[in-house]
Amino acid sequence: MAIAKAERLMNLALCLLGTRRPLSKRELRGSIEAYMEAGNDESFNRMFERDKDDLRELGLVIETVENLEGETGYLARRDSNRLPPVSLDAEEAAALGLAAKVWQQARLAGAASGALQKLRAGGMPEADNPYEGQSSAIEPRIPVHEAAFEPLMLACRDRRPVVFDYRKSTAARPETRQVEPWALECWRGHWYLAGFDRDRGAERVFRLSRITGKVRSRAAKYTAEVPDVVTVRETVASWAGESADRSALIRLRAGAGYPLRAKATAVREGADGWDELEIPYGHGLDAWLVEFGPDVVVVGPADLRADVVDRLRAVAGA
Repeated sequence: MAIAKAERLMNLALCLLGTRRPLSKRELRGSIEAYMEAGNDESFNRMFERDKDDLRELGLVIETVENLEGETGYLARRDSNRLPPVSLDAEEAAALGLAAKVWQQARLAGAASGALQKLRAGGMPEADNPYEGQSSAIEPRIPVHEAAFEPLMLACRDRRPVVFDYRKSTAARPETRQVEPWALECWRGHWYLAGFDRDRGAERVFRLSRITGKVRSRAAKYTAEVPDVVTVRETVASWAGESADRSALIRLRAGAGYPLRAKATAVREGADGWDELEIPYGHGLDAWLVEFGPDVVVVGPADLRADVVDRLRAVAGA
């Protein structure tokens, strides 16, 4: 269905761009096979109006002209739809080249390289690489290993609701989530999706590595308004304790929990195989500590210890 619609839009665009005079609906219907196959006039009119609106959303300037006989015609003048020449300086070209390299390990590698080649063919200057011929220890890369990334990226672009199975860090089994995706963002090596959770009626952030199975898209429209600014990183940071205003004291098994050690503000090595760490205490720390299982014991504060115990009991009883 998607291929058929794309072909229909392309044929309509070619007809409107290739004519020197306005074409009526009747003439367009007789020129495009998909329109000729429409069951009746009503079906054709609905299809044509949707296609015309879609082309305008894609940027095609379509004029509506009425001839001497009062019949409405349509055309897309070439001079109104001609893009200006590409004009980039060396610094802008270098920035685009760097951005294309970011996706070389992702499924977007082909699209990024193709776009760069087209810009160069259109006159974009070749950027000087001061490190050419040398092996750089720092490479611009965004790792994308999750199978859910591509379908979620397309769903965000096309504004399509999705359904997937999601396993929370404290849950033994995944549960189905119905989400209206807003944006994807990478934070500290992990990809996160922000969107509206229909079942919970609120904004939620999902870590892609915890999505199990396939992401299924739905044809329904969004029920919640998409915010102008989606603060994925700020939301994840708050859940990870980045906005902490207190400290927590934990005991950590020696040789375990290196992410916790990296966040610790103080570490005291113990002789019994356990170390004491002071770590920032913010929203979501209890869920993070549960991920380390028997390697962590919360000393204080008491409310954090109680929250961790409740989460562990929930997992054990699942």
